[in-house]
Amino acid sequence: MEYVDYYKVLGIDKNASAEDIKKAYRKLARKYHPDINPNNKEAHKKFQEINEANEVLSDPEKRKKYDQYGKDWKHAEEFEKARQQQQRQRAYSGSEEPFFGESNEGNFSDFFESLFGGGTGTRSNRRETRFRGQDYEAELHLSLREAYTTHQRTITIDGKNIRITIPAGVENGQKIRLKGHGAPGVNGGPNGDLYITFIIEDDPQFKRLGNDLYTNAEINLYTAILGGETTIETLSGKLKLKVPAGTQNDSKTRVKGKGFPMYRKEGEFGDLYITYKVNLPVNLSDKEKELFTELSKLR
Repeated sequence: MEYVDYYKVLGIDKNASAEDIKKAYRKLARKYHPDINPNNKEAHKKFQEINEANEVLSDPEKRKKYDQYGKDWKHAEEFEKARQQQQRQRAYSGSEEPFFGESNEGNFSDFFESLFGGGTGTRSNRRETRFRGQDYEAELHLSLREAYTTHQRTITIDGKNIRITIPAGVENGQKIRLKGHGAPGVNGGPNGDLYITFIIEDDPQFKRLGNDLYTNAEINLYTAILGGETTIETLSGKLKLKVPAGTQNDSKTRVKGKGFPMYRKEGEFGDLYITYKVNLPVNLSDKEKELFTELSKLR
């Protein structure tokens, strides 16, 4: 496994604080995000490296292992277990054989080669141990409108393109698992899994709460007073509404089944809640002022 300097990837010092890591990640993620660089393969690769570096360095436990074991940090637990077992065996047999990594003549990589069957001499005859690959974590950013429909998306992990189908109705923060799409196993062990967390961006027109949607509809004073019809945009197309006479500003109405699709429940939707916003006329002509004055006298 090639060593990747995660500190260098994020452009930070090894003594960087958690806040420094977060700031560096956000800055680079915005710069290299696939939505901003749709046809730039290098930017996509860089974005994956940035995510991987952030995943490790933003997690105190993972960062500690990475700082201690370098490129072998993913196998730190196996390393510790094997080291403890070897120490017990030496204590039992009285052997003074030096342990790899405890002298200047060896290093952690030498130990892993011997542990996984890559060493020489008597060590190479030891039975190889299989280890499951590391799980990967990734974020996938979607607009509210993208999350509204079932669609396919291609993501790049370790230079490999993975095409996934995103069901309609995924929620912000929801996590799914793609089995076997993590890091490869060691010595024939199974691959790790890929966990994808969905980040749903805010929409300027609609607010989502669960499976319900909320939006505003502007109507003029005359429609509010006399009643009538107005047409609004929804995520599934245009919708004509009947406005009752005497509709007050900020009054609400509900349209059943016009909200957000329910996750993995085909044909089922939440509701759409609409708040009416009454636009008052401005720059009235003299005639209009006269008519409004007459109306006020009638009331």
